[in-house]
Amino acid sequence: MANARHLKILKKSWEGISWNTWRNKNKNVKPNLSYSDLSYRNLSYINLSYTNLDHADLRDANLKGANLNVASMSGSNLGNAKLIGATLINAEMSCADLRYADLKSADLYSASLSGADLSGAELCGAKLFTANLFGANLMDANLEGADLRGVNLIGADLRGANLCGADLREADLREADLRGADLSHANLSHANLRSADLSHANLAQTSLIETILTNSNIVGAKIYGISAWGVKKEGIIQRDLVITKPGEREITVDDLEIAHFIYLILNNEKFRDVIETVTSKAILILGRFTDKRKKVLDAIRDELRNRNFLPILFDFDKPATRDLTETISILAKLSRFVIADLTEAKSVPQELSHIIPFMPNLPVIPIILQEQREYAMFEHWHPYPWVLPIYEYKNEGHLISTLSVGVIEPAEKKVQEIRGK
Repeated sequence: MANARHLKILKKSWEGISWNTWRNKNKNVKPNLSYSDLSYRNLSYINLSYTNLDHADLRDANLKGANLNVASMSGSNLGNAKLIGATLINAEMSCADLRYADLKSADLYSASLSGADLSGAELCGAKLFTANLFGANLMDANLEGADLRGVNLIGADLRGANLCGADLREADLREADLRGADLSHANLSHANLRSADLSHANLAQTSLIETILTNSNIVGAKIYGISAWGVKKEGIIQRDLVITKPGEREITVDDLEIAHFIYLILNNEKFRDVIETVTSKAILILGRFTDKRKKVLDAIRDELRNRNFLPILFDFDKPATRDLTETISILAKLSRFVIADLTEAKSVPQELSHIIPFMPNLPVIPIILQEQREYAMFEHWHPYPWVLPIYEYKNEGHLISTLSVGVIEPAEKKVQEIRGK
């Protein structure tokens, strides 16, 4: 219960005796105003630092500019209270009722608000750096431009909250409910959103650098202009992601990281031209990269260049940082057809095993030095209709002089046959 003397002094301050003066003269005193009724009172710019206000009734009180540093307000009722610009550094406000409270530009550095009800609260521009909002209710709260760096929002209810332009770097939002929240222009770099629900949230122009989205749900989120780099998204649920601007006809994709790519294709004519050029002219060349054999591959590459193709010469041993299957898949899908030199084959069998069975629309033309025979397992590929008969060449000069008739023309014929279906 409140200290009667402290409460009397506070009440007298409303009659012209300054509470702040008494506080200045009694700096070691920690006032006890717990369970007191201070509703509708004008307490603007009052010094309530280190004051015990647990379970106090502060509904509709005017606390504009008040000093509430390290004050204890656990379970207090601050519904509709005016706390504009108030300082609440390290304040204890666990389970407090702050519904529709006005905390614009308030300083809540490291404040404890776990389990607090801040639904509909006004926190525009508030400083909540490293504050504890574990399990707090922030439904429909306005946190536009708020400093939420390193804040604990584990399990918090942020449905429909306005977090536009908020700084959420390194914030902990595990299992937070952000359905329909506005996170446009927010900075979520290095934030932890593991198992968070961001379905139908507005993530337009949001920064997601090294953000953890493992097992999160972003179904139906608006992601126009999003910056996503190094995102950890194992187990993420993602579909119907809107990549277009508000007001434009919606275009959706089902993968956060390819959204950039799709948008560029749709909206950048030069980029579209590049993609069209690559896919219509790229030829993937596979073979052995010994000095002798690479000379032949280089000659094929140069001749293809002379014929206005875009040769891609792939050395299996070079891209050690990327998985073979992924690299082969990417390069093959960009290619018009594949030329595979089976002479002294070493890596080619493995490379072809990742292409032929999975890409029926990609012609493969095998070539081999006349004096050699294909590797034993190659016969497995003969029944595949997109694999052409092996073209045998006598030597490098013979191969280059007959490249058009023996290799390019049959491959082009097969391309037209497949695409004409």
